[in-house]
Amino acid sequence: MKLESLLLRGLFVACLTVCGLIVGAMLLKTPAAVRLANDAAATPTVGTALIVPASQCALPPDGVVCPRQTS
Repeated sequence: MKLESLLLRGLFVACLTVCGLIVGAMLLKTPAAVRLANDAAATPTVGTALIVPASQCALPPDGVVCPRQTS
């Protein structure tokens, strides 16, 4: 009975350690997309040419494509 209790306690500690490491990695690790966006904002490069000018219709947040504007 003591051996089983010791094994379960060791498994519990191991699981807590792994879960803690995973949560810590998720909270401290910066995703690659965020790093790329920060780098692009700091040093504008060719990517700024892809930004839609204010005169054109940009895609709204709901994902619906803009209607054609008649001139």
